[in-house]
Amino acid sequence: MEIEGKNILVVGLARSGLAATNFLLAHGAQVTITDIRSRKELKETISQVKKPVCYSLGGHHLKDFLNADMIVLSPGVTTQLPELREAAQQKIPIYSEVELAYRFLRGQIIGVTGSNGKTTTTALIGELLRKGKHPCVVAGNIGSPLIDSVELPNTSDSFSETFVVELSSFQLETIEKFRCHIALLLNITPDHQDRYPKFEDYIDAKERIFLQQTSEDFAILNADDPHTLKIQNKLQSSVLLFSRKKILEKGVFVNNGIIQANWNGCQLELASIKEIRLRGNHNLENVLAASAVGLLLGITPQTMMQTFKNFSGVEHRLELVGEWNDVSFYNDSKATNIDSTSQALKALDNPLLLIMGGQDKGGDFKKLKPLMSNKVKLLILIGQSSDQIANQLQDTVEIARAKSMQDAVKLSQEYSHSGDAVLLSPGCASFDMFDNFEHRGQIFKEAFRKLGPIKDKTKPLVRKHSK
Repeated sequence: MEIEGKNILVVGLARSGLAATNFLLAHGAQVTITDIRSRKELKETISQVKKPVCYSLGGHHLKDFLNADMIVLSPGVTTQLPELREAAQQKIPIYSEVELAYRFLRGQIIGVTGSNGKTTTTALIGELLRKGKHPCVVAGNIGSPLIDSVELPNTSDSFSETFVVELSSFQLETIEKFRCHIALLLNITPDHQDRYPKFEDYIDAKERIFLQQTSEDFAILNADDPHTLKIQNKLQSSVLLFSRKKILEKGVFVNNGIIQANWNGCQLELASIKEIRLRGNHNLENVLAASAVGLLLGITPQTMMQTFKNFSGVEHRLELVGEWNDVSFYNDSKATNIDSTSQALKALDNPLLLIMGGQDKGGDFKKLKPLMSNKVKLLILIGQSSDQIANQLQDTVEIARAKSMQDAVKLSQEYSHSGDAVLLSPGCASFDMFDNFEHRGQIFKEAFRKLGPIKDKTKPLVRKHSK
Protein backbone atom coordinates (compact mmCIF):
# COMPACT_ATOMS: atom_id res chain seq x y z
CA MET A 1 0.00 0.00 0.00
CA GLU A 2 1.44 3.36 -1.07
CA ILE A 3 0.81 6.08 1.53
CA GLU A 4 3.69 8.53 1.04
CA GLY A 5 2.31 11.83 -0.24
CA LYS A 6 -1.29 10.59 -0.13
CA ASN A 7 -4.13 12.66 1.35
CA ILE A 8 -5.53 10.41 4.07
CA LEU A 9 -8.52 11.19 6.27
CA VAL A 10 -8.57 9.67 9.76
CA VAL A 11 -12.12 9.56 11.13
CA GLY A 12 -12.17 9.56 14.93
CA LEU A 13 -9.20 10.47 17.13
CA ALA A 14 -9.52 7.81 19.81
CA ARG A 15 -6.75 5.32 20.63
CA SER A 16 -6.61 3.53 17.26
CA GLY A 17 -7.14 6.79 15.35
CA LEU A 18 -4.20 8.38 17.14
CA ALA A 19 -1.98 5.36 16.47
CA ALA A 20 -2.96 5.30 12.79
CA THR A 21 -2.33 9.04 12.49
CA ASN A 22 1.20 8.83 13.87
CA PHE A 23 1.98 5.82 11.67
CA LEU A 24 0.73 7.60 8.54
CA LEU A 25 2.67 10.75 9.37
CA ALA A 26 5.86 8.75 9.93
CA HIS A 27 5.44 7.28 6.45
CA GLY A 28 4.99 10.57 4.64
CA ALA A 29 1.21 10.87 4.34
CA GLN A 30 -0.71 14.15 4.43
CA VAL A 31 -3.24 13.57 7.21
CA THR A 32 -6.55 15.25 7.99
CA ILE A 33 -8.34 14.33 11.21
CA THR A 34 -12.10 14.65 11.56
CA ASP A 35 -13.99 14.09 14.81
CA ILE A 36 -17.36 15.18 16.17
CA ARG A 37 -15.59 16.33 19.34
CA SER A 38 -14.12 19.80 19.66
CA ARG A 39 -10.45 20.76 19.87
CA LYS A 40 -10.95 21.47 23.57
CA GLU A 41 -12.37 17.98 24.17
CA LEU A 42 -9.50 16.42 22.24
CA LYS A 43 -6.77 18.60 23.72
CA GLU A 44 -4.91 15.78 25.50
CA THR A 45 -5.06 13.43 22.50
CA ILE A 46 -4.00 16.15 20.06
CA SER A 47 -0.91 16.75 22.20
CA GLN A 48 0.19 13.20 21.28
CA VAL A 49 0.03 13.75 17.51
CA LYS A 50 3.69 13.78 16.50
CA LYS A 51 3.60 16.00 13.39
CA PRO A 52 1.39 18.81 12.05
CA VAL A 53 -1.93 17.69 10.57
CA CYS A 54 -5.09 19.36 9.34
CA TYR A 55 -7.93 19.27 11.87
CA SER A 56 -11.62 19.30 10.97
CA LEU A 57 -13.31 19.05 14.36
CA GLY A 58 -16.67 19.57 15.96
CA GLY A 59 -18.47 17.65 13.20
CA HIS A 60 -17.90 16.02 9.82
CA HIS A 61 -17.74 17.79 6.44
CA LEU A 62 -18.36 15.96 3.17
CA LYS A 63 -15.53 17.75 1.36
CA ASP A 64 -12.97 16.19 3.74
CA PHE A 65 -14.20 12.72 2.80
CA LEU A 66 -14.39 13.33 -0.95
CA ASN A 67 -10.95 15.00 -1.09
CA ALA A 68 -9.26 11.98 0.51
CA ASP A 69 -7.22 9.39 -1.36
CA MET A 70 -8.00 6.97 1.45
CA ILE A 71 -10.02 6.95 4.68
CA VAL A 72 -8.97 5.24 7.92
CA LEU A 73 -11.94 4.61 10.17
CA SER A 74 -11.80 4.34 13.95
CA PRO A 75 -13.85 1.38 15.24
CA GLY A 76 -16.22 3.56 17.25
CA VAL A 77 -17.42 5.36 14.10
CA THR A 78 -20.34 3.75 12.29
CA THR A 79 -19.91 2.84 8.64
CA GLN A 80 -23.42 4.21 8.10
CA LEU A 81 -22.17 7.78 8.44
CA PRO A 82 -23.66 9.67 5.44
CA GLU A 83 -20.27 11.10 4.49
CA LEU A 84 -18.74 7.61 4.49
CA ARG A 85 -21.50 6.22 2.30
CA GLU A 86 -20.96 9.04 -0.19
CA ALA A 87 -17.21 8.40 -0.18
CA ALA A 88 -17.83 4.68 -0.77
CA GLN A 89 -20.00 5.53 -3.78
CA GLN A 90 -17.08 7.58 -5.12
CA LYS A 91 -14.85 4.47 -4.77
CA ILE A 92 -12.65 6.04 -2.10
CA PRO A 93 -11.02 3.19 -0.10
CA ILE A 94 -12.20 2.94 3.52
CA TYR A 95 -10.11 0.83 5.89
CA SER A 96 -10.03 0.03 9.58
CA GLU A 97 -6.83 0.56 11.52
CA VAL A 98 -6.24 -3.22 11.65
CA GLU A 99 -6.53 -3.45 7.86
CA LEU A 100 -3.99 -0.64 7.50
CA ALA A 101 -1.67 -2.43 9.92
CA TYR A 102 -2.04 -5.75 8.10
CA ARG A 103 -0.76 -4.23 4.85
CA PHE A 104 2.58 -3.57 6.57
CA LEU A 105 2.93 -6.46 9.02
CA ARG A 106 5.22 -9.42 8.48
CA GLY A 107 4.09 -12.48 10.36
CA GLN A 108 1.07 -14.63 11.02
CA ILE A 109 -2.10 -13.50 12.77
CA ILE A 110 -4.12 -15.33 15.38
CA GLY A 111 -7.39 -13.39 15.48
CA VAL A 112 -9.89 -13.64 18.34
CA THR A 113 -13.47 -12.38 18.18
CA GLY A 114 -16.81 -13.13 19.85
CA SER A 115 -19.38 -11.36 21.97
CA ASN A 116 -17.67 -12.29 25.23
CA GLY A 117 -14.32 -13.63 26.38
CA LYS A 118 -12.20 -11.98 23.69
CA THR A 119 -9.83 -10.15 26.01
CA THR A 120 -9.23 -13.04 28.40
CA THR A 121 -8.73 -15.54 25.55
CA THR A 122 -6.39 -13.22 23.66
CA ALA A 123 -4.26 -12.59 26.74
CA LEU A 124 -4.24 -16.31 27.62
CA ILE A 125 -3.13 -17.30 24.10
CA GLY A 126 -0.34 -14.73 24.30
CA GLU A 127 0.81 -16.15 27.63
CA LEU A 128 0.57 -19.71 26.27
CA LEU A 129 2.74 -18.83 23.28
CA ARG A 130 5.33 -17.05 25.40
CA LYS A 131 5.57 -20.01 27.79
CA GLY A 132 5.87 -22.30 24.77
CA LYS A 133 8.79 -20.26 23.39
CA HIS A 134 6.79 -18.85 20.47
CA PRO A 135 7.65 -15.13 20.04
CA CYS A 136 4.43 -13.15 19.84
CA VAL A 137 2.85 -9.73 20.16
CA VAL A 138 -0.58 -9.27 21.77
CA ALA A 139 -2.49 -6.33 20.30
CA GLY A 140 -5.76 -5.04 18.84
CA ASN A 141 -8.88 -4.31 20.82
CA ILE A 142 -7.14 -5.58 23.97
CA GLY A 143 -5.28 -2.32 24.44
CA SER A 144 -2.37 -1.64 22.09
CA PRO A 145 -3.50 -0.85 18.51
CA LEU A 146 -2.16 -3.34 15.98
CA ILE A 147 -0.61 -0.52 13.93
CA ASP A 148 1.84 0.08 16.80
CA SER A 149 3.28 -3.38 16.14
CA VAL A 150 4.30 -2.61 12.56
CA GLU A 151 7.51 -0.92 13.58
CA LEU A 152 8.66 -3.83 15.74
CA PRO A 153 11.78 -5.55 14.36
CA ASN A 154 11.29 -8.79 12.44
CA THR A 155 13.71 -11.34 11.09
CA SER A 156 13.94 -12.28 7.43
CA ASP A 157 11.54 -15.20 7.98
CA SER A 158 8.11 -13.87 7.01
CA PHE A 159 6.45 -16.06 9.67
CA SER A 160 8.94 -15.39 12.46
CA GLU A 161 6.50 -13.24 14.45
CA THR A 162 3.00 -14.13 15.59
CA PHE A 163 0.44 -11.45 16.35
CA VAL A 164 -2.38 -12.41 18.69
CA VAL A 165 -5.11 -9.87 17.91
CA GLU A 166 -8.39 -9.20 19.68
CA LEU A 167 -10.92 -8.07 17.07
CA SER A 168 -14.27 -6.39 17.61
CA SER A 169 -17.11 -6.51 15.10
CA PHE A 170 -16.48 -2.80 14.48
CA GLN A 171 -12.89 -3.48 13.43
CA LEU A 172 -13.93 -6.36 11.18
CA GLU A 173 -16.52 -4.33 9.27
CA THR A 174 -13.93 -2.64 7.05
CA ILE A 175 -11.26 -5.31 6.56
CA GLU A 176 -10.45 -6.36 3.01
CA LYS A 177 -7.21 -8.36 2.75
CA PHE A 178 -6.74 -8.93 6.49
CA ARG A 179 -6.11 -12.65 6.95
CA CYS A 180 -5.89 -14.77 10.08
CA HIS A 181 -3.84 -17.95 9.97
CA ILE A 182 -5.86 -19.03 13.02
CA ALA A 183 -9.24 -17.34 13.56
CA LEU A 184 -11.32 -17.88 16.70
CA LEU A 185 -15.04 -17.13 17.03
CA LEU A 186 -15.82 -17.75 20.70
CA ASN A 187 -19.57 -17.11 20.83
CA ILE A 188 -22.29 -14.84 19.46
CA THR A 189 -24.95 -13.26 21.67
CA PRO A 190 -26.92 -10.04 21.08
CA ASP A 191 -24.68 -7.00 21.50
CA HIS A 192 -24.27 -3.52 20.04
CA GLN A 193 -27.94 -3.42 19.10
CA ASP A 194 -27.60 0.36 18.88
CA ARG A 195 -25.25 -0.22 15.91
CA TYR A 196 -26.76 -3.42 14.49
CA PRO A 197 -30.59 -3.22 14.46
CA LYS A 198 -30.64 -6.70 12.91
CA PHE A 199 -28.90 -9.52 14.79
CA GLU A 200 -27.95 -11.00 11.41
CA ASP A 201 -25.87 -7.89 10.63
CA TYR A 202 -23.91 -8.39 13.85
CA ILE A 203 -23.32 -12.06 13.00
CA ASP A 204 -22.17 -11.08 9.49
CA ALA A 205 -19.64 -8.66 10.96
CA LYS A 206 -18.23 -11.34 13.26
CA GLU A 207 -17.98 -13.85 10.41
CA ARG A 208 -15.69 -11.50 8.49
CA ILE A 209 -12.80 -12.75 10.62
CA PHE A 210 -12.74 -15.76 8.23
CA LEU A 211 -12.97 -13.59 5.09
CA GLN A 212 -9.55 -14.29 3.56
CA GLN A 213 -8.80 -17.69 5.05
CA THR A 214 -7.74 -20.55 2.78
CA SER A 215 -7.34 -24.31 3.19
CA GLU A 216 -3.94 -23.61 4.78
CA ASP A 217 -5.58 -21.77 7.70
CA PHE A 218 -7.60 -22.81 10.75
CA ALA A 219 -10.92 -21.75 12.24
CA ILE A 220 -11.65 -22.44 15.91
CA LEU A 221 -15.37 -22.47 16.77
CA ASN A 222 -17.51 -23.02 19.85
CA ALA A 223 -19.49 -26.23 19.33
CA ASP A 224 -21.85 -25.26 22.17
CA ASP A 225 -22.98 -22.05 20.47
CA PRO A 226 -25.56 -22.63 17.71
CA HIS A 227 -24.62 -19.44 15.85
CA THR A 228 -20.92 -20.27 15.63
CA LEU A 229 -21.53 -23.94 14.85
CA LYS A 230 -23.63 -23.03 11.79
CA ILE A 231 -20.69 -21.21 10.28
CA GLN A 232 -18.37 -24.22 9.94
CA ASN A 233 -19.88 -25.42 6.67
CA LYS A 234 -19.23 -22.05 4.99
CA LEU A 235 -15.50 -21.96 5.62
CA GLN A 236 -12.52 -22.68 3.38
CA SER A 237 -10.22 -23.24 6.37
CA SER A 238 -9.80 -26.37 8.51
CA VAL A 239 -12.25 -26.27 11.42
CA LEU A 240 -11.31 -27.21 14.99
CA LEU A 241 -14.20 -27.20 17.48
CA PHE A 242 -14.14 -26.80 21.25
CA SER A 243 -16.86 -27.79 23.70
CA ARG A 244 -17.48 -27.58 27.42
CA LYS A 245 -20.61 -29.76 27.20
CA LYS A 246 -19.96 -32.65 24.82
CA ILE A 247 -17.28 -35.04 23.65
CA LEU A 248 -16.13 -34.26 20.12
CA GLU A 249 -14.90 -36.63 17.46
CA LYS A 250 -12.68 -33.82 16.20
CA GLY A 251 -11.82 -31.02 18.58
CA VAL A 252 -11.01 -29.99 22.17
CA PHE A 253 -13.43 -30.86 24.96
CA VAL A 254 -13.88 -31.75 28.65
CA ASN A 255 -14.17 -35.39 29.65
CA ASN A 256 -14.22 -36.46 33.32
CA GLY A 257 -12.62 -33.21 34.43
CA ILE A 258 -9.81 -33.38 31.87
CA ILE A 259 -9.32 -31.18 28.81
CA GLN A 260 -8.82 -33.63 25.98
CA ALA A 261 -8.31 -33.37 22.24
CA ASN A 262 -9.08 -35.57 19.24
CA TRP A 263 -7.06 -34.23 16.33
CA ASN A 264 -5.27 -35.70 13.33
CA GLY A 265 -6.09 -39.21 14.49
CA CYS A 266 -4.53 -38.69 17.92
CA GLN A 267 -6.11 -38.53 21.38
CA LEU A 268 -4.40 -36.24 23.87
CA GLU A 269 -4.92 -35.16 27.47
CA LEU A 270 -4.02 -31.49 27.75
CA ALA A 271 -4.90 -30.29 31.27
CA SER A 272 -7.02 -30.87 34.38
CA ILE A 273 -9.80 -28.35 34.93
CA LYS A 274 -9.28 -28.60 38.71
CA GLU A 275 -6.00 -26.75 38.36
CA ILE A 276 -7.26 -23.91 36.19
CA ARG A 277 -7.01 -20.66 38.11
CA LEU A 278 -9.72 -18.76 36.22
CA ARG A 279 -13.23 -19.01 37.66
CA GLY A 280 -16.53 -19.73 35.93
CA ASN A 281 -17.78 -21.82 33.01
CA HIS A 282 -17.26 -18.92 30.62
CA ASN A 283 -13.57 -18.91 31.52
CA LEU A 284 -13.39 -22.68 31.03
CA GLU A 285 -14.59 -22.05 27.47
CA ASN A 286 -11.85 -19.44 27.06
CA VAL A 287 -9.29 -21.99 28.24
CA LEU A 288 -10.63 -24.57 25.77
CA ALA A 289 -10.30 -22.07 22.92
CA ALA A 290 -6.73 -21.25 23.95
CA SER A 291 -5.98 -24.98 24.24
CA ALA A 292 -7.09 -25.42 20.63
CA VAL A 293 -4.55 -22.79 19.55
CA GLY A 294 -1.87 -24.50 21.63
CA LEU A 295 -2.72 -27.81 19.99
CA LEU A 296 -2.33 -26.34 16.49
CA LEU A 297 1.00 -24.72 17.35
CA GLY A 298 2.48 -27.75 19.08
CA ILE A 299 2.51 -26.40 22.62
CA THR A 300 3.11 -29.30 25.02
CA PRO A 301 0.42 -30.38 27.51
CA GLN A 302 2.88 -29.65 30.33
CA THR A 303 3.27 -26.05 29.16
CA MET A 304 -0.48 -25.65 28.79
CA MET A 305 -1.15 -26.93 32.30
CA GLN A 306 1.50 -24.72 33.84
CA THR A 307 0.12 -21.68 32.01
CA PHE A 308 -3.48 -22.37 33.04
CA LYS A 309 -2.43 -22.88 36.69
CA ASN A 310 -0.71 -19.50 36.84
CA PHE A 311 -2.92 -17.31 34.65
CA SER A 312 -5.16 -15.20 36.91
CA GLY A 313 -6.97 -13.22 34.22
CA VAL A 314 -6.81 -9.70 32.85
CA GLU A 315 -7.44 -6.32 34.37
CA HIS A 316 -11.11 -5.24 34.39
CA ARG A 317 -12.41 -8.77 33.80
CA LEU A 318 -13.62 -10.32 37.09
CA GLU A 319 -10.51 -8.82 38.67
CA LEU A 320 -10.34 -9.25 42.43
CA VAL A 321 -9.41 -5.76 43.62
CA GLY A 322 -9.24 -6.61 47.31
CA GLU A 323 -11.22 -7.17 50.48
CA TRP A 324 -12.70 -4.80 53.06
CA ASN A 325 -14.06 -6.28 56.30
CA ASP A 326 -14.42 -9.73 54.71
CA VAL A 327 -16.25 -8.26 51.67
CA SER A 328 -14.62 -8.99 48.29
CA PHE A 329 -14.60 -6.27 45.59
CA TYR A 330 -14.49 -7.37 41.93
CA ASN A 331 -13.82 -5.13 38.94
CA ASP A 332 -15.60 -6.44 35.84
CA SER A 333 -15.72 -3.14 33.96
CA LYS A 334 -15.03 -5.00 30.69
CA ALA A 335 -18.61 -6.35 30.95
CA THR A 336 -20.12 -3.97 28.42
CA ASN A 337 -23.09 -6.15 27.46
CA ILE A 338 -25.81 -8.06 29.29
CA ASP A 339 -24.49 -11.53 28.51
CA SER A 340 -21.11 -10.62 29.93
CA THR A 341 -22.73 -9.43 33.17
CA SER A 342 -24.68 -12.69 33.27
CA GLN A 343 -21.45 -14.68 33.03
CA ALA A 344 -19.94 -12.69 35.90
CA LEU A 345 -22.99 -13.33 38.08
CA LYS A 346 -22.74 -17.06 37.39
CA ALA A 347 -19.04 -17.11 38.28
CA LEU A 348 -19.44 -15.76 41.84
CA ASP A 349 -21.11 -17.63 44.69
CA ASN A 350 -21.25 -14.83 47.29
CA PRO A 351 -24.33 -12.71 47.99
CA LEU A 352 -23.76 -9.81 45.63
CA LEU A 353 -24.05 -6.04 45.64
CA LEU A 354 -24.00 -5.32 41.92
CA ILE A 355 -23.04 -1.98 40.35
CA MET A 356 -24.55 -1.61 36.86
CA GLY A 357 -25.32 1.08 34.31
CA GLY A 358 -23.78 3.31 31.70
CA GLN A 359 -24.50 3.95 28.05
CA ASP A 360 -27.15 1.51 26.84
CA LYS A 361 -26.43 -0.58 23.72
CA GLY A 362 -30.01 -1.69 23.12
CA GLY A 363 -30.00 -4.74 25.39
CA ASP A 364 -32.81 -6.45 27.30
CA PHE A 365 -31.96 -6.27 30.99
CA LYS A 366 -34.92 -8.49 31.89
CA LYS A 367 -32.79 -11.44 30.81
CA LEU A 368 -30.90 -10.99 34.10
CA LYS A 369 -33.99 -11.53 36.28
CA PRO A 370 -33.40 -15.21 37.18
CA LEU A 371 -29.83 -14.54 38.28
CA MET A 372 -30.72 -11.29 40.02
CA SER A 373 -33.41 -12.87 42.16
CA ASN A 374 -31.10 -15.67 43.31
CA LYS A 375 -27.81 -13.83 43.75
CA VAL A 376 -28.11 -10.05 44.02
CA LYS A 377 -29.12 -8.50 47.36
CA LEU A 378 -28.73 -4.92 46.13
CA LEU A 379 -28.47 -3.42 42.64
CA ILE A 380 -26.73 -0.03 42.55
CA LEU A 381 -27.33 1.94 39.34
CA ILE A 382 -25.21 4.63 37.72
CA GLY A 383 -25.22 6.40 34.37
CA GLN A 384 -27.62 7.15 31.53
CA SER A 385 -29.33 3.77 31.52
CA SER A 386 -30.31 3.84 35.23
CA ASP A 387 -34.01 4.50 34.60
CA GLN A 388 -34.23 1.84 31.90
CA ILE A 389 -32.56 -0.83 34.05
CA ALA A 390 -34.66 0.12 37.09
CA ASN A 391 -37.90 -0.09 35.13
CA GLN A 392 -37.03 -3.56 33.85
CA LEU A 393 -35.73 -5.01 37.14
CA GLN A 394 -37.59 -3.15 39.92
CA ASP A 395 -39.82 -6.13 40.74
CA THR A 396 -36.84 -8.46 41.02
CA VAL A 397 -34.23 -6.83 43.22
CA GLU A 398 -33.67 -4.03 45.72
CA ILE A 399 -32.38 -0.95 43.87
CA ALA A 400 -30.37 2.09 44.89
CA ARG A 401 -29.09 5.01 42.80
CA ALA A 402 -25.64 6.60 42.78
CA LYS A 403 -24.52 9.81 41.09
CA SER A 404 -20.94 8.67 40.60
CA MET A 405 -18.75 5.58 40.83
CA GLN A 406 -17.41 6.85 44.14
CA ASP A 407 -20.96 7.09 45.51
CA ALA A 408 -21.74 3.58 44.23
CA VAL A 409 -18.72 2.07 45.96
CA LYS A 410 -19.56 3.93 49.19
CA LEU A 411 -23.14 2.63 49.05
CA SER A 412 -21.91 -0.92 48.51
CA GLN A 413 -19.68 -0.56 51.56
CA GLU A 414 -22.56 0.67 53.71
CA TYR A 415 -24.95 -2.15 52.80
CA SER A 416 -22.51 -5.07 52.61
CA HIS A 417 -21.85 -7.65 55.31
CA SER A 418 -19.23 -10.29 55.96
CA GLY A 419 -19.14 -12.85 53.16
CA ASP A 420 -20.70 -10.57 50.55
CA ALA A 421 -19.06 -9.50 47.30
CA VAL A 422 -19.29 -6.17 45.52
CA LEU A 423 -19.26 -6.58 41.76
CA LEU A 424 -18.86 -3.84 39.18
CA SER A 425 -20.29 -5.47 36.04
CA PRO A 426 -22.06 -2.64 34.19
CA GLY A 427 -23.68 -4.45 31.25
CA CYS A 428 -23.35 -1.16 29.34
CA ALA A 429 -20.80 0.93 27.48
CA SER A 430 -18.81 3.44 29.51
CA PHE A 431 -18.86 6.55 27.36
CA ASP A 432 -21.59 8.44 29.24
CA MET A 433 -19.35 8.99 32.28
CA PHE A 434 -15.87 7.68 31.39
CA ASP A 435 -13.29 7.69 28.60
CA ASN A 436 -13.55 3.90 28.18
CA PHE A 437 -14.10 0.76 30.22
CA GLU A 438 -10.50 0.88 31.48
CA HIS A 439 -11.07 4.36 32.88
CA ARG A 440 -14.29 3.17 34.53
CA GLY A 441 -12.49 0.23 36.14
CA GLN A 442 -9.66 2.43 37.39
CA ILE A 443 -12.10 4.82 39.06
CA PHE A 444 -13.80 1.84 40.74
CA LYS A 445 -10.46 0.61 42.06
CA GLU A 446 -9.45 4.05 43.26
CA ALA A 447 -12.77 4.38 45.11
CA PHE A 448 -12.17 0.99 46.77
CA ARG A 449 -8.67 2.00 47.89
CA LYS A 450 -10.09 5.13 49.53
CA LEU A 451 -12.69 3.28 51.60
CA GLY A 452 -12.49 4.04 55.28
CA PRO A 453 -14.45 2.96 58.35
CA ILE A 454 -18.18 3.70 58.52
CA LYS A 455 -20.22 4.44 61.61
CA ASP A 456 -23.32 2.32 61.03
CA LYS A 457 -23.09 -1.24 59.70
CA THR A 458 -26.62 -2.20 60.73
CA LYS A 459 -28.43 -0.48 57.85
CA PRO A 460 -31.27 -2.46 56.30
CA LEU A 461 -31.48 -2.72 52.53
CA VAL A 462 -32.89 0.30 50.77
CA ARG A 463 -36.39 0.37 49.35
CA LYS A 464 -36.90 -0.93 45.83
CA HIS A 465 -36.41 1.60 43.04
CA SER A 466 -34.99 4.09 45.53
CA LYS A 467 -33.79 7.33 44.00
